[in-house]
Amino acid sequence: MTQQVIHPMVKLQLNVQSLVESNIIKPSDSIWKIALLYGNEWQYWKQELLDFGFSMQDPIGELLAVEAWDEE
Repeated sequence: MTQQVIHPMVKLQLNVQSLVESNIIKPSDSIWKIALLYGNEWQYWKQELLDFGFSMQDPIGELLAVEAWDEE
């Protein structure tokens, strides 16, 4: 039995997706709004998002649209 490791960005994506489904945030909101929900962990997530080419002004919908988080 092999255990699949979920990419950290997939976990973030799933968390954000559930926030959208709960109407806490909207896909059209800017990514920086997530910072308010992540508190102390935000610096880590912000750096990850920047490393993947996102800006904090991008809509959350763009984050949710990513299908694969391949690191080159």
